[in-house]
Amino acid sequence: METKVIHSDPEIMSGKPVFVGTRVPVSYLFDYLGAGESIEIFLDHYPTVSRQAATVALKSAAQWANDNAHLA
Repeated sequence: METKVIHSDPEIMSGKPVFVGTRVPVSYLFDYLGAGESIEIFLDHYPTVSRQAATVALKSAAQWANDNAHLA
């Protein structure tokens, strides 16, 4: 079982999903990657996010996409 790395709380960033223990929205990771930046640049800019957390978030997103491909 993988560690929980994403958390949502109405008191933190208006409920946007963030990396556990931070105020960094998970969407920022996807924004960086979508803009062509590397995961290293993202981690340099948000040092409170661990490489493990970012990797687990990406794997979770990939699994969600695979599980929901029929919705596209």
